[in-house]
Amino acid sequence: MSWDFFVPVCTGDLVNTGGINQYVVQDVVSPKQLPASLSRFKAALRSQGPLCILEHFDTCYSVLQHCNSVELGVKEDTLELLVQVVSGLAATLPALLMATSVSAAERKEKLNAVKMSVFLLCKLTETLEVFSCRQSFVTAPGKGGKKGKAGGEGLMQWDTEREKVLQALVQLLQLDIRSLWNLSLVEEEFISCVTCCCYKVLENSTISHVKSKPTRDCVIHLLGVLIKKYNHLLGASVKVIQLLQHFEQLSSVFAQAVSVWSTEYGVRAIIGEVIREIGQKSSEELAREGSGVKAFSSFLSELSGLVPELMIPNISVLITHLEGESHTMRVAVCEVLGDILVRVLCGDGLDESGKADRDRFFDTLQEHLHDTHSHVRARVLQVYTRIVNSKALPLCRYSDVMELAVGRLMDKSINAVKSAIQLLAAFIAHNPYSCKLSSADLKKPLEKETVKLREMTEKLEGKAPVAVIKASELWAAMEPELHITVGTELEPSSETEKDQQEDEDGRDVEEEKVTEDERATAVMIAQYLRVNKYRNAVRLCIKAHSCFPESEMFAALSTLTPETLMETLALIFKGSDEDAAELSQNLPPTPQKEGEKEGEDGELKKQEMLVQYLKDTETFALQVERAISVINTMLYLKTTSVVHEAVQFCVTVCEFSVANSVIGVRKMLPLVWSTDTAIKDAVVQAYRRLYLNPQGDNIRMKAHTLVDSLSELMVDASLGTIQCLEEIVQEFFGGGSNLQSTVVQVLWERFTGKRETSGLNRRAAVLLLGMATRAEREVVLSNLDTLCSVALGEKVTEDFLLARDTVITICGITDHIRQSKGAPFRLPQDHQLFTCLTQALAEGVVMEDPYWQGFMEQAVRLIYFLAESPDQLCSRLVQRSARLLLDQIAEGGEVNKDSGQTQDGSQESSEQVNCVCLAQLLALCGCVAFWQVSHLERSVSAELRRRRGETEEREEKEKGPSSKAKQSANESAMEEELGLMGASAEDTEAELIRKICETELLAEENLLCAFLPLLVKVCSSPGRYSHPQLTTAACLALSQYMMISPSVCEENIRLIFTVLERSTLPVVRANAIIALGDLTVRFPNILEPWTQNLYARLSDEVPSVRQTAVTVLTQLVLKDVLKVKGQVSEVAVLLIDPEPHITSLALNFFNELATKDNAIYNLLPDIISRLSDPERGMSSEDFNTIMKQLFSYITKERQTESLVEKLCQRFRTAKTERQWCDLATSLSLLSMCERGFKRLQECWECYSDKLTEPGVYQPLLSITAKLRRGAKAQFKAQVDEFEKRLTAVHTRGLENVESPEMDEENQREGSSEKTVMRTPLPTRGRTRSKRGQAKPSSSSHSDDSFVTPQKSRKSKKPVITFSSDEEEDEEDAVMAESETPKVTTPISRASRRARLRN
Repeated sequence: MSWDFFVPVCTGDLVNTGGINQYVVQDVVSPKQLPASLSRFKAALRSQGPLCILEHFDTCYSVLQHCNSVELGVKEDTLELLVQVVSGLAATLPALLMATSVSAAERKEKLNAVKMSVFLLCKLTETLEVFSCRQSFVTAPGKGGKKGKAGGEGLMQWDTEREKVLQALVQLLQLDIRSLWNLSLVEEEFISCVTCCCYKVLENSTISHVKSKPTRDCVIHLLGVLIKKYNHLLGASVKVIQLLQHFEQLSSVFAQAVSVWSTEYGVRAIIGEVIREIGQKSSEELAREGSGVKAFSSFLSELSGLVPELMIPNISVLITHLEGESHTMRVAVCEVLGDILVRVLCGDGLDESGKADRDRFFDTLQEHLHDTHSHVRARVLQVYTRIVNSKALPLCRYSDVMELAVGRLMDKSINAVKSAIQLLAAFIAHNPYSCKLSSADLKKPLEKETVKLREMTEKLEGKAPVAVIKASELWAAMEPELHITVGTELEPSSETEKDQQEDEDGRDVEEEKVTEDERATAVMIAQYLRVNKYRNAVRLCIKAHSCFPESEMFAALSTLTPETLMETLALIFKGSDEDAAELSQNLPPTPQKEGEKEGEDGELKKQEMLVQYLKDTETFALQVERAISVINTMLYLKTTSVVHEAVQFCVTVCEFSVANSVIGVRKMLPLVWSTDTAIKDAVVQAYRRLYLNPQGDNIRMKAHTLVDSLSELMVDASLGTIQCLEEIVQEFFGGGSNLQSTVVQVLWERFTGKRETSGLNRRAAVLLLGMATRAEREVVLSNLDTLCSVALGEKVTEDFLLARDTVITICGITDHIRQSKGAPFRLPQDHQLFTCLTQALAEGVVMEDPYWQGFMEQAVRLIYFLAESPDQLCSRLVQRSARLLLDQIAEGGEVNKDSGQTQDGSQESSEQVNCVCLAQLLALCGCVAFWQVSHLERSVSAELRRRRGETEEREEKEKGPSSKAKQSANESAMEEELGLMGASAEDTEAELIRKICETELLAEENLLCAFLPLLVKVCSSPGRYSHPQLTTAACLALSQYMMISPSVCEENIRLIFTVLERSTLPVVRANAIIALGDLTVRFPNILEPWTQNLYARLSDEVPSVRQTAVTVLTQLVLKDVLKVKGQVSEVAVLLIDPEPHITSLALNFFNELATKDNAIYNLLPDIISRLSDPERGMSSEDFNTIMKQLFSYITKERQTESLVEKLCQRFRTAKTERQWCDLATSLSLLSMCERGFKRLQECWECYSDKLTEPGVYQPLLSITAKLRRGAKAQFKAQVDEFEKRLTAVHTRGLENVESPEMDEENQREGSSEKTVMRTPLPTRGRTRSKRGQAKPSSSSHSDDSFVTPQKSRKSKKPVITFSSDEEEDEEDAVMAESETPKVTTPISRASRRARLRN
């Protein structure tokens, strides 16, 4: 073979004349001849094998050249033949490659065959891949998922064929075919041919789908072979970056590919190359659109999840992106750090370098919990959640991260808040501390152990142990100074000094050695050395030699020189080990023994660790408590996802028995009434998980666990909590659970006392039975005798709470609760239940039990719900109770008479009345009166309607169908003619009930009438009847009496309002507000003139009264019972109330009011007028706070424009500088639009003379700053001009700025017109009435109009009103001294028929 095949850069190059011995295509076959040529190629392949490609290359090349024109079948046949050629080469080449000697011709032949077949196969694959992608777009699936015919046969098999091509290439290239080339240098064009085919396949949009996994794996392994064996490392890294920039879906594919290349093929350098390329991207480049930053981020995140350990060497390159502007890259780097910390840098086996890296990475993550972008903060919190769940967070960092997570609960981003809640839940689920203990429980143990640690420390310090230092170390330290002393002693300066020193020290030496031996002398020398008495030690050593000349210890001193003396001293001081041990026993102070010291140090360390653990536990408990309190407030946010996370958090803390976790569980219970289905379902599922799916070995154990859990939840629960829980428990009892009957049995056992249990659990059991009654009435109805005997029998007076809860449970069987239809279910009067109830109520009247009244209210309610003729029963009850009270009074009078007290009879009787008993009797009367009215209007009226309906049905059945149709036609025609569309019988029944209430209930012969004068007397004489309980009961009972008829209400309305304003008891004032709210609903025309007195309680000095007032007024206003007037400004003041709960109620009021059309918009001018009144004395900060909230409800441009005009007009009538400033501030708080700005310019004359005041100028200037943001050029110029005008008037005054601009404006308006400073009429809207200016406002009257004026109430100053603000003027209630307010705005109570008739 004389030619070589060179892989061309461009396919067309093979046709052109090549170089010397270079293969050139000789014959390009036409499309018509291609099938025949392919047949010959196929026959040659069968006969000659894969080397036939050398002869038939032109045929396959022709298919490439005519690819767009040849049929699909030709291309598929060519592809199949080429795959067979490559597979054949892969099968035959191993023998050639393993041969020891191969001829050059044979090697060239095989090489050309390899290059030709691979070239043709890769190019044809690329062509078919492009065609496949194009067809997938053109023949997208239509209706029914059917593909077009054009996209059928061949393309449907392309995925399979493509996989075969790639497998064939992998088989071939896995062989060491590099030896076919000279010097094993594979040409770059050959490698590029294969890699281009691979990357073209990866560009397919479906390559990341699951169905493409085989193809994806083949491409990854093929590229892996090329990278490892054919030097494609740099090319692959560059290509990865390029494809990621253009194909975002390839991030997961390349993450998997790089992971495989670095692990299975051992090419770890590929990770460094790719990460280096990403790390070198600048922030500006990544910020550009189409930069592939999302793909880079996803790639890094997924790669770190696959091979985190290989990311560590290259992490420094990525860290630089944490300072960049791309938040997406910051997220990716943080996730990389998280994966490394979770899977690599975790555990206790890290070396110092690993610990340093771990701490550095944690510090980086903590910094980005405060990132400027919310997405980064949320993702970092999620990373920490994964770390905590993996138990990879060091204990020393728990406190810091926990504190940061609690802080993120206040984040503005919803995603960050959700992630913070999830992280806190993970902390609680995986914490190493004891969550069950609260910080209060941990405080005492911590103090106790801290004191113990302090005592142990002081004890060890008191012993003052001497550190054991080796004698050789001490000798080395003292040797220089001792050497000098020895020299000085052996060579004294003069004989006189020597004798003198010997005389001085010799006496000491003689004294020391009088009774000492050789060993004692050595010990003394050592002691001198230890206390730095070197001269004494030297002299004693010299004298010891003369005293003990035969001693081995001093034998060296026979020749007295400095060297021998130093050696002797060293021998004495250091000695042998035995001598050192013996000498050390005689040396003071004695050091501690080593074992004892180590033991005490160990105990001290254990105590220190215990104290530190308790401190950490207390810190953790405090942070958990803080997190719980914050998350509990999120249960009622408007964001569903946050509420859902908060609910899940409450479930988590409850499951782990965290202290105070029940608070959140109870707080989320009212969410079962939520209109959001997702929230309601989340709460129901949470309670099922916590309470209705108990654990136990058998059904009875499960039932006990369930009852215990629910009982714990109901302990000290409010009525609202019980009602919410009832909704969930009712579903359980109605669901047919196999636990249901066993749970009911356990509840009856607890209630009856068969099992020893506390009073709280008995009450919880009976309430749970009541909840079960909602689902099945027989649960209670069949056990009424048991309920009566246990809770309402002889011992009822011992536990009125149990009796009350029992009565509530029995109410579950009544029609009022079950809302059943048909004949009413009632029990006869002589039933045991009513006998027990009346006896308990009557006996309780003369007892001083604080729980009797709650029992009484529920018992009277039950009597009216369940008894036949309950009015007769209650009449006898009141008579019996009054008789018992009179008997008690008589007994008290006899006792005083017998004891010799002589006093006036009337005074004596009044003094002997027990105020508590009298209060209870009055409360009983009021309750009976209230439920009597309710019984008439609900039960009696409903029964009349039911009976009438039955009568009508019976009559209709008796009549024939023809007469029925004829009669109904006549009746309907007559009613239409008269305008009557309702049943007149209903009006007759309602009138009957009303007449009974007005004439019969309080008739003289009626028992209730006898107590009304007493109620009035007690309420009107607070000085004489000053007992708090009596006053409270009398006022509440009087208000209940007033519900009976309008006449009673009118007679006592002044008295109840006087009580409201004059009573010193907050509970009385709060009860009066609630009662007046009910009266307002029942008799609106009577209460309407007194509206301002209700609003006055919003400024009560007691928070509970203010809270009650705002709650009642919210209901009245939102239900359209009260007409919204200017008094709403009093509610607005509560937006700055010091009590947070009251503030939230006021905010809720305005949130609900804003849903009504233009309600707040219509009220704003009047609210501003009242709040800016100088006599109110409101600070500017408070005014701004209120107005900022109110103006947030103004969202329409038209409303803004109108308010601008109204507020500007007020500048003319405002009297003080403070009012000017408030008006200017209000203008600045509006979200100003272009139309509003034009209106502001038109009203220039209204406020231009006030601009010299900084308080007016600065707010108006801020308006221009807001308008300038994002404004168009033309509008921006107008704003700038207006700002210049403002500044000019502010600095120089209006008179000095009436210059050219004003002259030009005047000329435009007309030469004959001049600017006149007067108040212009409004240019928009209808002409407004001026009646309001002639009428005095409600605040202009002093409080002497009350019959009983307040003691310390200040008179209000006149409120400035403006005719331009009021749509219609209405007078408030004005009271003269001796008259009741007249109705100024009657509220119609007409029926629907009357409205239609009118």
